[in-house]
Amino acid sequence: MTEPRGASQEALIALPEKRRSPAKGAPEQAGDRPVARILVDSPLPHLDRPFDYLVPASMHEDAVAGCRVRVRFAGKLTDGFLLERAAASEHEGTLLFLDRVVSPEPVLTPEIAALARAVADRYAGTMSDVLRLAVPPRHAKAEAEPPAERVPGLETPPAGHAWAGYPIGESFLTALREGRSPRAVWCALPGTGEDGPSWPAAVAEAVRAALAGGRGALVVLPDGKDVALLDRALTGVESAGVRKRGTSDGTAGEHVALTADLGPAERYRRWLRVLRGEVRAVIGTRAVAFAPLRDLGLAVLWDDGDDLHAERLAPYPHAREILALRAHHAEAGLLIGGYAMTAEAAQLIASGWAKPLIAGRDTVRARAPRVRPAGEDAELARDEAARAARLPSLAWRALKQGLAHGPVLVQVPRRGYLPALACQHCRAAARCAAATPPGPCSGPLALRGGHAMPYCRWCGRIAGEWRCPACGGVRVRASVVGSRRTAEELGRAFASVRVTTSGRDGVQATVGSAPALVVATPGAEPVPDGGYAAAVLLDGWALLGRPDLRAAEETLRRWLNAAALVRPGAEVVVLADGGLPVVQALLRWDPVTHAERELGDRAELGFPPATRMATLTGSPAAVREMLGTLVLPAQAGVLGPVPVEGEQERAMIRVPRAGGAELARLLKGAEGVRSARKADLVRVQVDPLELI
Repeated sequence: MTEPRGASQEALIALPEKRRSPAKGAPEQAGDRPVARILVDSPLPHLDRPFDYLVPASMHEDAVAGCRVRVRFAGKLTDGFLLERAAASEHEGTLLFLDRVVSPEPVLTPEIAALARAVADRYAGTMSDVLRLAVPPRHAKAEAEPPAERVPGLETPPAGHAWAGYPIGESFLTALREGRSPRAVWCALPGTGEDGPSWPAAVAEAVRAALAGGRGALVVLPDGKDVALLDRALTGVESAGVRKRGTSDGTAGEHVALTADLGPAERYRRWLRVLRGEVRAVIGTRAVAFAPLRDLGLAVLWDDGDDLHAERLAPYPHAREILALRAHHAEAGLLIGGYAMTAEAAQLIASGWAKPLIAGRDTVRARAPRVRPAGEDAELARDEAARAARLPSLAWRALKQGLAHGPVLVQVPRRGYLPALACQHCRAAARCAAATPPGPCSGPLALRGGHAMPYCRWCGRIAGEWRCPACGGVRVRASVVGSRRTAEELGRAFASVRVTTSGRDGVQATVGSAPALVVATPGAEPVPDGGYAAAVLLDGWALLGRPDLRAAEETLRRWLNAAALVRPGAEVVVLADGGLPVVQALLRWDPVTHAERELGDRAELGFPPATRMATLTGSPAAVREMLGTLVLPAQAGVLGPVPVEGEQERAMIRVPRAGGAELARLLKGAEGVRSARKADLVRVQVDPLELI
């Protein structure tokens, strides 16, 4: 094993293992390229580099680039990936031999290895952390199965009309068919038909255009519900070919669908089909961004503003940035689509890296629903019609008229029954008084049902004897109403109509065309047959009032996603002030102008994506020590540190966009020094989704 090449003298003292002399009876090394460069599975930043080992002659055939191996590292057997074989090593001491080859399957392709390295450098992380996200765990039984028969390419079916409403839509498809690499930010048209929303058909046509150009395609979607919609659309497109091969198991024709709910074995089996080149297209959730697809021609990201695209594990990459890096390195096309547009997507257009793919205004007006604001929720107290079901007269009429023609949607931002309570007398927030050292719990009280006792959402204790510390009152009122309580209220108001809910506790994928009240939280709206006849978007204040940099952008995205499921010309009522810019963007169905304004405001204030920002979170001493050792560029600014949850502190470092790579390099180096010295580590996040 070799020392890290180019390491400082301080880093050398943290080598995981001392040099060893050859042991008696050591195996004979391979005659051809006996040195294997191994990336060991270690999260420590100062060990984020290849180490050299010798390949025994007995493993010469199996030790191929990209395979999984086991090596002795720091006195323990450790997993790793064999990156390459070499004829010699720069290490002057004695090298250790590989312990064994776990599998000769080359699961880490050169393209994915380069992408993982680029993502790690982009987010100041380690390559081994990225590879945990990119390469699924091994299942030996799936690897031992013989390769599936290669599905021959289907003749391209006739072009559909999914892109007919976009002035440059056909040009985009033509570029893909010709093997070129167009990059576009796409604002999808609203509306649903007999087969559901129109965007899956448009994505399916783009995928088929890339395949017709002789290259592969991958599509990253927020959740399994969207994967199922696109899987059905792709199956229908493939079935339009000469040889009908449409199935519904996510492995139809030339594509596979990868989601976490498949289970580890089936997911790995499908992933191997992609690796072995048995399919040319793959769809799935955020991990699919690393799918080992051969000759990538098109990468698609749907609804890039959805927080499900942001990885929760280190180094916290976003699927949009992964696909942008991959499209750049592979010289592939990129399509970032959604009903809304994020400031990051607007930045890609402003920089000239991508082109806008937007429908004409006449087409948008013809396809969009009719949106009307109903003012602030405070007006409900003055509205007689609101007393029955927390709805103003305008929303009440919209629901009543819509139910005469089909299902109607009610979007509620909060799940649960009553997720927040307040004192009935003085309106002070009701909090838990249970003793939890070093002080009272102080968690928010909530109700699970109409006959339940208040409980603490933090510690779970029942607060049956709660008393307001401000006025002494013992009665509580709802300060936030959840989806289940809303469904209960609507059920009483519309006693003859079926009420169904969809949310975290149970997501409904579809709903029929019969009249029904559908109460759903954002992102869990069922897809209706033929579209909703009306919709009401409740509690706009709960979305817009969040202390979040992306509050307005995220609110518009949630509203547009729900309103897009409504029939063209049908009524959508939003309970929010019609004078707000975000509400005006919804009324005009104009996400582009809102995204451009959002980008301009952030540039003026120095927020991402106009700048690059990193956060350092850890103990106060560790954060301040790391800040003290960093030699930041002249244009860098440090905000904080300030206290955050628990006893930790957080500091933010802001640099111009051009200095983002340098900032990530400096943070990675500082992390490496701290880990080599076994100091308390600081969590580093580059361009985090939440800043406030």
